[in-house]
Amino acid sequence: MSVPAAKLPLPELAAKKQRGEKIVMVTAYDAPGARFAEDAGIDVILVGDTAAMVVLGHEGTTVPVTMDEMLFLTKTVSRAARRPIVVGDMPFGSFQVSDEKAVENAVRFLKEGGADAVKLEGAGPSVSRVRSIVEAGIPVMGHVGLTPQSATMLGGFKTQGKTADAAARLVEGALALEEAGAFAVVLEAVPSPVAAEVTSRLRVPTIGIGAGPDCDGQVLVYHDLLGLTEGHLPRFVKRYANLSREIRDALEAYAEDVRAGAFPGDEHTYEMPEDERALFAETTEQHQDAQEAGA
Repeated sequence: MSVPAAKLPLPELAAKKQRGEKIVMVTAYDAPGARFAEDAGIDVILVGDTAAMVVLGHEGTTVPVTMDEMLFLTKTVSRAARRPIVVGDMPFGSFQVSDEKAVENAVRFLKEGGADAVKLEGAGPSVSRVRSIVEAGIPVMGHVGLTPQSATMLGGFKTQGKTADAAARLVEGALALEEAGAFAVVLEAVPSPVAAEVTSRLRVPTIGIGAGPDCDGQVLVYHDLLGLTEGHLPRFVKRYANLSREIRDALEAYAEDVRAGAFPGDEHTYEMPEDERALFAETTEQHQDAQEAGA
């Protein structure tokens, strides 16, 4: 019997930063995605609220995804992920109301979802949420820069921290999240020099997504990097495959085979022993005879 991989200890992320080793994070939303990430040696799996767009069909916003939906997805990922740290992304409305509500929902991610930690967006009012959740014994990953849940207030999905004042506020927000107890901070759509400054000033790791090469780690959305999404993609996305085309080709070939009678073939069907087949035919014939006699 193979021994399950040991869970990556959370302090190892900070140790990686100190050693100058990059942290690899990717999103996943189901057990197969989690297993692929596990096999690839991914360090952290984020069950992202991006599920709203890439899994649940909402267009251009993460806001509609619910706690129950996020808990369901997190549970499927945590069942399959042995070594990677699983982070549940707290959806819009799950932490904005109060510190108490934030702690209550964070607890649900661990107890019901099986997550190892949670992530929540923003600084400012979110800092007290982070502090309260950490004080409840739950690890928290912060997130500054472009925060998709508040994209409307930010003027859309745009780069953040492009002016000196905005960059200074972003740095202060990241420092405040670290002071509140966050074990890592995601920097999204942030100019590279700003991300480098944040990374140099924080003791905890930074995870970049559209924040340049100087962050302590990187994260991409599973569907984006595999080419499962189509149409316009953010500048920071690198496609490592084009699976949407392969999947479409496979489905078209399947449909063609079924309609042409080419599938299933002999190699896809099950046989039965000849004596049992003969007995079945005899039984069927007797049944038909009985039906005709009754008529």
